[in-house]
Amino acid sequence: LSFILAYDSLPQLQTEIYAMYFTTAARTLLARAPARSASVACRHGSLLSRSVSSAVAGGSSSFPSSVSVTSNNHSTTSLRSMSKMDTMETGTSLYMSLYPEGSTDGGIRLGNIVPDFAMDTTHGSFDSFHEWKKGKWAILFSHPADFTPVCTTEIGRLALKYDELEAMDCKVATLSVDPVKSHKDWLKDVVAHCENEIDIKFPIIGDQDRSISIAYGMIDPGNLDEQELPLTIRAVFIINPENKLMLSLNYPACVGRNMDEIVRCVQALQLSYEKSIATPANWPNNHADIPMPDGSRSTEFKGSVFLLPTVSEEEAKEHYPGYHSCSVPSNINYLRLVKKDDIEKKASS
Repeated sequence: LSFILAYDSLPQLQTEIYAMYFTTAARTLLARAPARSASVACRHGSLLSRSVSSAVAGGSSSFPSSVSVTSNNHSTTSLRSMSKMDTMETGTSLYMSLYPEGSTDGGIRLGNIVPDFAMDTTHGSFDSFHEWKKGKWAILFSHPADFTPVCTTEIGRLALKYDELEAMDCKVATLSVDPVKSHKDWLKDVVAHCENEIDIKFPIIGDQDRSISIAYGMIDPGNLDEQELPLTIRAVFIINPENKLMLSLNYPACVGRNMDEIVRCVQALQLSYEKSIATPANWPNNHADIPMPDGSRSTEFKGSVFLLPTVSEEEAKEHYPGYHSCSVPSNINYLRLVKKDDIEKKASS
C-alpha cells in the first residue's frame, strides 16, 4: 500500500487495491468471529470499499473530525456524562470491527474483550470486573508494589485526577500483587506525602496469587518460580463500555506515569468513540497554523480532529459538512479536518 500511494498517477489502481484490502479485512473478520452475521460483514466490506474509492478518486476524504477539549488543562466540561458510540454507519462501529475481539495465542491486544475476574479490593469484594464497570469506560492501573517511592506519587497524582475522570463516566481501579491490608496501610503514606489534600476514591485490587496480572500479560507465568520478586509492570489499560481494550501503556518500575497524558488519552478515545473521529499528534495543540487553498493561512483549526478512515463521503458531508481537506502532493483526500466547534455542534444536535 505504501508503494502504491507513492504514485498519484494511478488513481484507479489505488482504488482497486484499497477496495480489495478492506473487503478482505471484512471477510477475515467474519471468518474469525462467526457469531457476526454474514450480511453485516459483507455490508461493511462494501462500505469500506466505497469510502476508500471516494477518497482515492479525490472526493471528500474518509476520516472524522474535531475535539471538544478547549484548553491545555484538558477541561472536560463539554463531555457528556454517558458515553455512547456514534451511530454513523461507516464510523466508529465499522472502524472497531476491524479489530478482532479475541486473540489466537491467549495474549491481550487492542480491540480484544478484556479478561473478567473477581476482585478483592480496598473498597470490598466484587464478583466480576465486567459487572463493576458495566456500561462505562474504565482504567485498570497497575503498580509494582506498595511502599515504593514512584508508586506512592502515582497513586497520589491519580487521586487528583479522579473527579475529572469520574465526570467523564470513567471508572478507575488500581492493582498490585500486595494484599489488600498492605494497600490500606500504605495509603496513609500516600495521602501524607501528596502535597495536595487528597482522598483515594478508587479501589486498589489485591492480586496476591498474580492471576489477574498473568491474565493481562503483566507477568509471564513461566517466570513466576524463577523470579525472586515477580512484580507487575507499570501498566495502564483503558477499556471501553463494551469491555474492549482501547489503549495500553507499559512503563518500567523506574519511570512514573504522566496522569495528564492518561486523561488526554481517555478524552481522545471517547471523542473517537462518540464522534467517529481520530485525534492528530499533539492534540489538542495541533494544526495551530495551516495553509488554505487561497494561499492564506488559518489559525482556526487548532485542536481540530480528523475523520476516521472508514467514514464515507456521504456521511462525512451529512454529519460534518464544513470539514477541511488538507492539500498534499499525493492529491489523496484523506486528511479531513473538523474544527472543535463543529464537533461540539454535532454533540448538541
